[in-house]
Amino acid sequence: MVLDRPEITAPRDRGPRRTGVRLGLMAVPLAFFGLFFAYPVAAIVTRGLKTDGRWRFGRIGEVLTDPATGHVLWFTTWQAAASTALTLLLALPGAYVMARFDFPGKGLLRAVVTVPFVLPTVVAGSAFLALLGRRGLLDELWGVRLDNSVWAILLAHVFFNYAVVVRTVGGLWAQLDPRQEEAARVLGAGRFAAWRRITLPALAPAVAAAALMVFLFTFTSFGAVQILGGPRYATLEVEIYRQTAELLDLPTAAVLTLVQFAAVAALLLVHAWTVRRRESTLRLVDARRTARRPRGAAQWGLLAAVLAGVAALLVLPLAVLVLRSFDGPDGYGLAFYRALASAGDDGVLGVAPLETIGNSLAYGLAATAIAVVVGGLAAAALTRREGRLVRGFDALLMLPLGTSAVTVGFGFLIALDEPPLDLRTSWILVPLAQALVGVPFVVRTMLPVLRAVDPRLREAAAVLGASPLRVWREVDLPMVGRALAVAAGFAFAVSLGEFGATVFIARPDNPTLPVAVARLLGRPGELNYGQAMALSTILMLVCAVALLVLERVRTDRTGEF
Repeated sequence: MVLDRPEITAPRDRGPRRTGVRLGLMAVPLAFFGLFFAYPVAAIVTRGLKTDGRWRFGRIGEVLTDPATGHVLWFTTWQAAASTALTLLLALPGAYVMARFDFPGKGLLRAVVTVPFVLPTVVAGSAFLALLGRRGLLDELWGVRLDNSVWAILLAHVFFNYAVVVRTVGGLWAQLDPRQEEAARVLGAGRFAAWRRITLPALAPAVAAAALMVFLFTFTSFGAVQILGGPRYATLEVEIYRQTAELLDLPTAAVLTLVQFAAVAALLLVHAWTVRRRESTLRLVDARRTARRPRGAAQWGLLAAVLAGVAALLVLPLAVLVLRSFDGPDGYGLAFYRALASAGDDGVLGVAPLETIGNSLAYGLAATAIAVVVGGLAAAALTRREGRLVRGFDALLMLPLGTSAVTVGFGFLIALDEPPLDLRTSWILVPLAQALVGVPFVVRTMLPVLRAVDPRLREAAAVLGASPLRVWREVDLPMVGRALAVAAGFAFAVSLGEFGATVFIARPDNPTLPVAVARLLGRPGELNYGQAMALSTILMLVCAVALLVLERVRTDRTGEF
């Protein structure tokens, strides 16, 4: 008996269906960003520029022509440019070492350079004060003080952004085929000429992308400038905070927010262009085949120099921070850690500082769940790269990284205070604000892996009758499981350290760990300072453990983070 073989035919009109699926995937992220990002920011800008029901656009010209605004803009721009140049100068050798050398402890080093990136700015600022400030380590040893100077700000920015260059440039460098450069040398080119003509053009888009991200982060710098710069120096973000929280001048804050928003949007457009150029022109190889043990005195010397630089720039401030947390009134011990269990007599926090650890973990887990759902849907929608709609959606997802967190936090209080969306007293406000920062990390971690999935597998499953949901579950999910875990880990670490928006919306009786550190640092007294150092040390250890676990799970190196 011969059975008739069922014919498999491709479904018709797949184009409109694909568009419908993509729009469906974009719906939740668009609603999330529209409601919890665009609406609060628009509300605070409207509140600042609208008086008695009439728009006051003339205020824009008044603020922009004010010499004080010009001074802030000039300082914001040049310090960002100087920070970017210094970070590239110091971090590019590290990117090369991480890409081309194979040595014991490489995973640990990768985690160590990433810890500062996810630390709260108040923690890093405190660490640099303990190192460079009055009665700091350098002051005690050699009488050197750099607090209230631009050098402290620049060094702190290198501290934060070293990982951006190492992970962005080093990730691509590890996947460039070294045989191309070796072939050029066989044909007679010198070492530098082969590197300049073969490797440098391939790396240029990644270097440009990393430089733009560092410029973006330093252009919107807040905590480091606030703590280390003193009253002489203010970036746009610091000035927005001052006008909003201290002077209650909302019109000026609104104009400065618009200026920062325009600058960030322009930077992100250029960044998206460099990323597309990098993805479309390179042929990459497995990173595990390109790294080898250092050979010769020059390579071992370069490795030693990079390790020494990491120790001086990244590890030393954190080590001083840990040292100060044990330096109690009766000598070194656990006095400040034991004091974390008590609320104390002055009631700086209203609760025992130890409780803030549980608050941060609970908020971080909720924020991570939101970021993974929203970012996962967004990354799935971005898997197919064509079209201006998709590119615009991609740029929208990155905006919270560069937009004033102060504006977002204050906007939450102004916009989300009326029914049907009255969330002023709800605990969910904090995870929502933290998820806004976590979503870009989820997207940038998952997107390269999703784009690497062979689309013919999805098409074959669809031809066999699988629904889009089943295609995702059966084809994509098994391949991106590790990337999903890494993305969740990054979102969790970033949520733990979020400060700019949380400081506005965290309930006074339920503060997060970074908010508690800032409040303790803002009050005089050795006990408050020591508790702040102890809490900062705990937060640093939690972030370090999370990143070490991520390095064990992570297999793909093509992501930007």
